[in-house]
Amino acid sequence: MAEFVGRMEMAFISTADADGECDSSLRAGAAGFIRVVDSRTVVYPEYRGNGVMASLGNIMENPHVGMLMVDFAEDLIGLHVNGRARIAPVEEFAELAGDGDEGAGEPGGKKVERWVVVEVQEAYIHCRKHIPRMVPVDRVRHWGTDDAKRKGGDFFGVKADKMSPAEG
Repeated sequence: MAEFVGRMEMAFISTADADGECDSSLRAGAAGFIRVVDSRTVVYPEYRGNGVMASLGNIMENPHVGMLMVDFAEDLIGLHVNGRARIAPVEEFAELAGDGDEGAGEPGGKKVERWVVVEVQEAYIHCRKHIPRMVPVDRVRHWGTDDAKRKGGDFFGVKADKMSPAEG
């Protein structure tokens, strides 16, 4: 499992707030961005994002977290990791920063802002029966940009719908 986690480039993170309202979010980075610290602990970096901070806000209210990592390209298998999370300052895992987290191979670079530490309570396989095969492709990423178009901006047109007549 540790080897599998070490080659993942993305994970789906599920959290819930104090009232049980759920959220699921994608986290991605270079292979190995999720680190196995020991047999019961994994950590992943939090980078600058869209500013919503739904996952981190939920973790502050309710530490239960679910992670789903899926290998869509090679083994067509997945791994579920469930546990309790806490938010750690970047200094706590300073020795991990710099080996892929500071922009290695990424235009513009990425800087770790904090870490999420997950105390693993259970880990189990996700059946390959319905996992589609996908082929990764190279793309240019604009890390750290405030350019709305490069970030995806108002892709669904929601902001325009919420604007007051005076704004629009």
